[in-house]
Amino acid sequence: MKLKNVFLCQSCGYNSPKWLGRCPDCGGWNTLVEEKINDTTNNKQAGLSVEPILLEDVNFTEGERFLTGIGEFDRVLGGGIVPGSVVLIGGDPGIGKSTLLIQVAERIFNGHDGVLYVSGEESPSQIKMRASRLNVTGKGIYILSETSLEEILYQTQKIPHRAVIVDSIQTIFTSQLSSAPGSVSQVREVAAFLMNYAKKTSIPVFIVGHVTKDGAIAGPRVLEHIVDTVLYFEGDKGHQYRILRAVKNRFGSTHEIGVFEMRDGGLEEINNPSSLFLSERTPGSAGTVVVSSLEGTRPILTEVQALVSPTPFGIPKRGVVGIDYNRLLLLISVLEKRAGMHIQGQDVFMNVVGGLELNEPAVDLGIITVLSSSFREIPIDPYTVVFGEVGLSGEVRGVTSAEIRVKEAAKLGFKRCIIPERNASQINMESIEIIGVSTVREAIENLFC
Repeated sequence: MKLKNVFLCQSCGYNSPKWLGRCPDCGGWNTLVEEKINDTTNNKQAGLSVEPILLEDVNFTEGERFLTGIGEFDRVLGGGIVPGSVVLIGGDPGIGKSTLLIQVAERIFNGHDGVLYVSGEESPSQIKMRASRLNVTGKGIYILSETSLEEILYQTQKIPHRAVIVDSIQTIFTSQLSSAPGSVSQVREVAAFLMNYAKKTSIPVFIVGHVTKDGAIAGPRVLEHIVDTVLYFEGDKGHQYRILRAVKNRFGSTHEIGVFEMRDGGLEEINNPSSLFLSERTPGSAGTVVVSSLEGTRPILTEVQALVSPTPFGIPKRGVVGIDYNRLLLLISVLEKRAGMHIQGQDVFMNVVGGLELNEPAVDLGIITVLSSSFREIPIDPYTVVFGEVGLSGEVRGVTSAEIRVKEAAKLGFKRCIIPERNASQINMESIEIIGVSTVREAIENLFC
């Protein structure tokens, strides 16, 4: 086996025979680092024992999922843990990744087979300290403070376990490579070994990944391609709420989210996030409205706030939290052109309460109405929910799962819904008033006239 020196991009895994200031693949600056890798020029493929077969001849038995007992976690995974799956969990430092996994480990233990918790960053005493704070008994949880992949795989043969947790993959290395732990080649090779172990033994593996400054999981993008499921643990440190979101899932939907609240005793799942996000509303205030966003199969009602005020400077400012900035600029232009409301010269600030990120087009109409409310200083009825997609010509387009959104609003005590005309003609409910609108101007007239 020969070793050769190459320069690998620490962001995407691109390799080059010489150093480059900018990666040609991902465009990152100063990301190429010199590493030694195996020279696998002899790539003989003769003697393969696996032959192609027809898809219709494949024998398939669907693996039975097992639940963790944490409903929000099981929801994001698609209904439970699939045996032999590899799940990558990323998130900002201190967001609660290790807290979530130690709680999951306690729930996975079934009285016979335990959970192997591998930590390359903390000692057993440190993990025990955190477990005591979270009221985790630790029964059935085996702690292994180790960074060598070979030693970890050796210990898996000695301990009866139902799942493996690796915290984190950037600290694990294999002796087959001479590069440092956390490098592109090490992360890629370790992930491949863990994937192979999970598939051969049908034991699920949970991997914690560090996150870079721009919010992406550290290491090459190939790491996300290797694993079966990629989960991001999101949340603002100024809020106690945490969102677990799937961005890749081979065994379920990528649109589901799990909502948790960080408390002294650990993470508590929130079964009804809508009531939580609306619990501190101030009725009678201009510039606030309740919108309905669909996250997977779950409708979530949350409050959107806007502040429109004259600018003391020559160029008006725009500030956005929880909503796409470019989408806001587009809707401001639609409001000015189609509804005759001159707010282009005003300072505009928007905020989604609770730290949520709303990227669904169905919140467009809510943004339009809350901007109008703040600009006119006219409050919106606190028992009104607004949703609908807005086009460039000022039309209000229909959205998916409108009936589910309306039912959620009625369940929480709202009295009126302003929704697209196309959706309103398909819903018949007596417990809540449904008003269908086809244009932005019509929506504003129904709210303020």
